[in-house]
Amino acid sequence: MTLSWTREHDHVWGPFLYAPDKRPGWRPIAIIVSSGDDEYPGADIRLSGFGHTFKVALPRWLVPPQRVKKFPDWDEATVKRLGRNWYWDVTEREFGFQISEGHVSLKYGRQTHDSSTEKSKGFFLPWTQWRFIEHRYFTPTGEHLRTFPSRKRKGAVSWDQEYEWRQTIPKAGFEFDDFDGERIEVRAYVEERVWRFGEGWFRWLSLFRKTKVRRSLDLAFSKEVGPRKGSWKGGTLGHSCDIAAGETTESAFRRYCEKNGLKFVGAIP
Repeated sequence: MTLSWTREHDHVWGPFLYAPDKRPGWRPIAIIVSSGDDEYPGADIRLSGFGHTFKVALPRWLVPPQRVKKFPDWDEATVKRLGRNWYWDVTEREFGFQISEGHVSLKYGRQTHDSSTEKSKGFFLPWTQWRFIEHRYFTPTGEHLRTFPSRKRKGAVSWDQEYEWRQTIPKAGFEFDDFDGERIEVRAYVEERVWRFGEGWFRWLSLFRKTKVRRSLDLAFSKEVGPRKGSWKGGTLGHSCDIAAGETTESAFRRYCEKNGLKFVGAIP
């Protein structure tokens, strides 16, 4: 079998593989035995931790994949051509655990990528998570309009009530040219989302961690935007970008245009 993990940074010596985990912010801890499948045959055991991953190939018979005989509704010509009226449905099996960014994933059988049949469980560690506190809204000039507490806190309103109120927010308007030169308008307002550290019994950990605040510019386009517009995938009608405290909406949107290959035209009175 051929072992692989990151492909780009894999170092393979016979039945052994080493790969540094270079993805930003991703440092999993894992011990997982995998059976492989038809596309990637061969079993292996993976050990990940502290930014490094090791794999060792195992005999296929030691951890075989799940094989189920299927009898599809083939026509006579297909049955005659193949010499049979069945095929093997081969599904990978995994056993072990992985911890990544506070999420624990337990594997104990076939991996079908279907939650109704897959043999896996997952949950977050409450002492590693941020809990959402409130949603703040501002005018385009930075004046505070209203704060909505999270649904779990006292004084919270329903999502529908918050959405209905959000339609009344005063917005800044700009014109820009899309990648193909089409002139499009955008309406924008400023919002902040606030989190504190720790969930459940570990809420007290917020005493030792700074509150996390993300300020962003919400963008609603008048038409589809981007290279995929007009296709079955479609362009985007809404997006957002970070905006610094005290920064103007125009400055933030200009940065958004530069980053995404759009041409800023000007403000709409």
